[in-house]
Amino acid sequence: MSRSDLPRLYSRAAARAAGVPLRTLLGREFQKVLYDQYVTARIPIDLRLRARAALNVSPAGACISHHTAAAIWGAVPPATSAVHVRQPTASGRSVRQGVQAHYRRLAPATTTRHGLPITTPEQTFLDLAAAGLTLVELVIVGDGLVKTRATSVERLLAAASEATGHGHRLARRAATLVREGVDSPMETRLRLLLVLAGLPEPTVNVIVRGPDGEWLRRFDLCYPIFRLVVEYDGPQHAEDTRQWVTDIDRREELDRGGYRLVVVTREGIYVEPERTLERVRDALTDCGAPGVPRRFSPEWRRHFG
Repeated sequence: MSRSDLPRLYSRAAARAAGVPLRTLLGREFQKVLYDQYVTARIPIDLRLRARAALNVSPAGACISHHTAAAIWGAVPPATSAVHVRQPTASGRSVRQGVQAHYRRLAPATTTRHGLPITTPEQTFLDLAAAGLTLVELVIVGDGLVKTRATSVERLLAAASEATGHGHRLARRAATLVREGVDSPMETRLRLLLVLAGLPEPTVNVIVRGPDGEWLRRFDLCYPIFRLVVEYDGPQHAEDTRQWVTDIDRREELDRGGYRLVVVTREGIYVEPERTLERVRDALTDCGAPGVPRRFSPEWRRHFG
């Protein structure tokens, strides 16, 4: 989508020049996007429209960055109500409600997406590391950027290895934990819970095929050698009857194939993470995995404690 394809935004001055009375602009026919930026009421306000509105009230040369850039690239950053932009100079820094302005002396790597100037996926990853995201939050962003094919694990590793300044150590650590084929932030959280506790890392996105090469099943997190599957079940698995029946059929199929299944819910990550670790550790031991630690590395507590 080019910039010209996006809905027209009106400032008060632009509306006046277009012959739109102020009472009309502030009435039911229009809606406010953010400071001095309005759009007709029939246009849904989405992130891209808010991003363009933020650029309109920012100094020339500004670009979309940080949380907003990550979301536009298809990743899942921590929730924020503001649109994040990077500005080319510290002077004239935009202070507007709904806009979070950033400035660093080094010029960011930028490109264009949906007609908007935006930091590259790799630059976005580095910016979020410098902005104070946790290790888990940053890996979730990295997994999402790779999932949408905005970047690759290799490009994130290369960018992090060349980074300097605030957040570069976090970026390097997080890049080593980004994986291809991750479906959701909760899957990332579950995998990192296991890894940061010192348990063996499960393989992501394991596809099992039959003798004829036909696709049989796919596991989000799996220890293939030990035929152990670790699976996150979100609320939809219990609330959707069709999904619930599908899950029952799938688990019976796993039983027939000789697979052990450990199902983890949201509570198993946010409320009882240590119990989840114990369950996976015991399952690994039962399945014959050698050298499974009985005590967990304490690092997991800093992120899930």
